[in-house]
Amino acid sequence: MSFTDFKAALKATADEVNQALKEYLPQGKPEILHESMAYSVYAGGKRLRPVLTLWTAELLGGDKKHVMPIACALELIHTYSLIHDDLPCMDDDDLRRGKPTNHVVYGEAIALLAGDALLTRAFEVMAKAVENGADSHRLLKVIGEIGEAAGSKGMVGGQVVDILSEGKKIDLETLKYIHAHKTGALFRASIRSGAIMSGASSEDLARLTEFAEYLGLAFQITDDILDVVGDETKLGKPVGSDESHAKATYPALVGLEEARRLAQESVNRAKEALAPYKEKAERFNQLLDFILTRES
Repeated sequence: MSFTDFKAALKATADEVNQALKEYLPQGKPEILHESMAYSVYAGGKRLRPVLTLWTAELLGGDKKHVMPIACALELIHTYSLIHDDLPCMDDDDLRRGKPTNHVVYGEAIALLAGDALLTRAFEVMAKAVENGADSHRLLKVIGEIGEAAGSKGMVGGQVVDILSEGKKIDLETLKYIHAHKTGALFRASIRSGAIMSGASSEDLARLTEFAEYLGLAFQITDDILDVVGDETKLGKPVGSDESHAKATYPALVGLEEARRLAQESVNRAKEALAPYKEKAERFNQLLDFILTRES
């Protein structure tokens, strides 16, 4: 598969997710809340988490209609986290993907509630997978895993440690904890959800979990690097925001070159985990290269 073919496949799957999301976003009263929710969901983004869920299911022969509600729910959870992350009480960012952040447009109160509503809506959406004929036992396991990944043992827990670490000298293990939970947990849940819904064997689940963990690490290290050397117009947000908030990052802790080496090492380890799938994993291998070389 050429890189051009990969990008076309990525866009095609993202377009499917965007179409499905229209079905799951509420309308009507209160209009301002629903408008705020849609504003951030459709503010751009690569839809990597739902893409990973769908591609994992396809890898294992799963049924897309059983998995699509879960893929969309993961994007709703991711979007909620971005809205809250941008709030003045968190990172206080005014730009996200080149557009004013939610609280800048709708005010802090509506932005906060839009995030809350997206999170709770995600679990409503996941429950709808049963209506499409999904196995209820697998679905319950997935809902439990996603709940943990989004909560105090996952994304929220990582955010707390990140906040508590601002302006402090931390060690590499603490930084790994932050990234594995704040960013990695939802990537891990995205891949495991697609696998579980497709009836993955214990061996497949172990391999794909390892792949997910290294992919998440590579993504976050690259994100840290882009905050130092990225192009603001391509990133859609100011460069250097991590440094301005005195956040712990890989370049700050180990230096830029070592951070690049660790990102490449993570990609290599992720590809090793996928090796048993041979050519069936080609899209995932291309995605890993894309993560490593992305500019936004």
